[in-house]
Amino acid sequence: MNILIVDDNAIALELLRNALQQGGHTVKATRGGREAFDLIRGGEFSLVISDWEMPGMSGVELCRAVRQEDLSRYVYFILLTGHDTQQDKIAGLDAGADDFMIKPFDAAELCARVRSAERMLSLETRDVAIFAMAKLAESRDPETGAHLERVQRYCKALTQHLRRASRVGEQINDEFVRLIYLTSPLHDIGKVGIPDCVLLKPGRLSDHEFEVMKTHTTLGGQTLEAALRKFPNVKFLRMARDIAMTHHERYDGKGYPAGLLGDGIPLCGRVVALADVYDALTSKRVYKDAFCHDVAKAVIVRDLGGHFDPEVVGAFLSAEEEFTMIRQQFCE
Repeated sequence: MNILIVDDNAIALELLRNALQQGGHTVKATRGGREAFDLIRGGEFSLVISDWEMPGMSGVELCRAVRQEDLSRYVYFILLTGHDTQQDKIAGLDAGADDFMIKPFDAAELCARVRSAERMLSLETRDVAIFAMAKLAESRDPETGAHLERVQRYCKALTQHLRRASRVGEQINDEFVRLIYLTSPLHDIGKVGIPDCVLLKPGRLSDHEFEVMKTHTTLGGQTLEAALRKFPNVKFLRMARDIAMTHHERYDGKGYPAGLLGDGIPLCGRVVALADVYDALTSKRVYKDAFCHDVAKAVIVRDLGGHFDPEVVGAFLSAEEEFTMIRQQFCE
């Protein structure tokens, strides 16, 4: 990982460089906030360690400018400061700093904080890899547009409303919301195993073809289950498996592949089921025009207790405004 260090003091800059290079890191140094900002905008650096007080552009001003910029990756920002008051810490956090170190710094502590930053940044890399894997599966169907982006945002809105006002709210915490946002794009990953003659058929599927199409749930679930056996403590794999396997189950037990009934369907699967159907209804396909929100809403409400969990439908009705905004934001 490339680290950018920023300090107007040449001696302090050299001390930082030596400590980080001895820790095995690649380092670039600059003595000004404005020059640092231009380098950060270039996209080469994921970690910045900056002095607080510098002429021209201070470390806090640099951090705030970075947070306001629409960058392609997250930049982890550590501020070095001689200030250790609560007010200063609040000012730094408000500007978007991730961590602080007090001058004079300890080299071992600095390297430990950099390792912590690397762990945090690796989460972003994982999220990118998951979404890229989902996009690869989706790329086989050229009609789906921004389907993944919409579905993951619909799922987030549904879980947030479920959390506030439903019987299942106690099952939902910040981690559940984060995980369903992260893993819902993998719901159709099993489609990579469906033959083109079925997946890309423009018209209605025959009974046999539909049975083949339905296997995308088990293909996806089994693939993710294999990964879960290899890494049993990785929570997102467990939810991703449940979503891939159960997002076509129905609340009344008439879905597939296992005919699960009611609460026997994992909550994440019940949430993705509604999000996925809503997006299918409101999207244009070769065989149909896009339905407006009100028509899609009527279809979903009509299937309350049949296809859909009544509480998830209730959350959908509470989140209508968010659904329409998401649809407009990621229109095809």
